[in-house]
Amino acid sequence: MDQTAQVRKAAADLIAAFASNDSARYFACFSEDATFLFHTLPQPLLSRREYQALWAQWQAEGFAVLGCESSNVQVSLQGEVAIFMHDVATHIRLAGEEHQLAERETIVFRRQGDHWLACHEHLSVVTAA
Repeated sequence: MDQTAQVRKAAADLIAAFASNDSARYFACFSEDATFLFHTLPQPLLSRREYQALWAQWQAEGFAVLGCESSNVQVSLQGEVAIFMHDVATHIRLAGEEHQLAERETIVFRRQGDHWLACHEHLSVVTAA
């Protein structure tokens, strides 16, 4: 499998784990030093552990991922780093209410031996042109 296909598979695994609300499998797709920049938060999260703690808090408040679809995928290989960009349609439940989200996401993957782990995620809202 070529490197672009490996990155696409790593991203597909991450998205599938997220879509199925499988926290353990989802967070296993990220390096421990991964960083996260989400438009819904006032500041970046600077580690996987920090995001996991926030995720657990969200779940305690009734958050759940009900589905997630990726489209318009682009992959850019940069040596030991790959940039995965896509549009993402997410269906969530938050405090008993369901929401459909349309966002754009960049996930940076870093080669770790023979596989790729996400080391940065940036999520932004899709705005009308």
